[in-house]
Amino acid sequence: MNRPLRSLGVAPNAWFVNEAIADLTRPPLTPQPITLVTETKTLRLDLAKSAIVVIDMQNDFCHQDGWLAHIGVDVTPNREPIEPLKILLPALRAAKVPVIWLNWGNRPDLLNISPGLLHVYNPSGEGVGLGAPLPKNGAKVLLAGSWAAAVVEELEQEPEDIRIDKYRMSGFWDTPFDSILRNLGKTTLFFAGVNIDQCVMATLQDANFLGYDCILVKDCTATTSPDYCRQATLYNVNQCFGFVTDSESIIKGISC
Repeated sequence: MNRPLRSLGVAPNAWFVNEAIADLTRPPLTPQPITLVTETKTLRLDLAKSAIVVIDMQNDFCHQDGWLAHIGVDVTPNREPIEPLKILLPALRAAKVPVIWLNWGNRPDLLNISPGLLHVYNPSGEGVGLGAPLPKNGAKVLLAGSWAAAVVEELEQEPEDIRIDKYRMSGFWDTPFDSILRNLGKTTLFFAGVNIDQCVMATLQDANFLGYDCILVKDCTATTSPDYCRQATLYNVNQCFGFVTDSESIIKGISC
């Protein structure tokens, strides 16, 4: 007599096995359909197949004592997504939508970082670049585990949230991001964070190229770049890469 089947893997990408049988059918997720209004179309989507990706809402990009502020950038715009995210994220968690924190967090030895990446914010080689300590507090710039790379304290992270370190503007390069999404059965991604025209856009584009449905949450994104960069990003997402909505529309869609 065969023993009971045991789960092997992460649901919904799990088999059920014993010494004689491997069941590869993968039971489907229970659908959670909602209707969502975007700038170009009204969408019907399944929250059971969705996740929100919050990109780089960390001290180096959003805090007055962080790296961007140190090199003279006004980080005030990058703090604008904090308040709408404080409302949206609990609503999504309540609907069982995973929250994925995709943060720039480099290795201490920077062995996977090219000179081209190092040059972006340290063109002379003499400044405070990736991995260097910030003069104000000694936190190492965008180093995994440091204060500099941590999510700003105003945004609460829950134990069930998923945390992924990235090393490029796109969160898909050299990371397990794609594998995690596929194991979880997520095909629709909401995008939030900073900078909308850099790390958010690069990650969203790669997601589109990989076949994910992409929805940019515009009031939960920001940039320290000139406004025309934001406008160009919104235009290109609507035109080429997905859809644009806001947090209020998502919450309304969930509650209906």
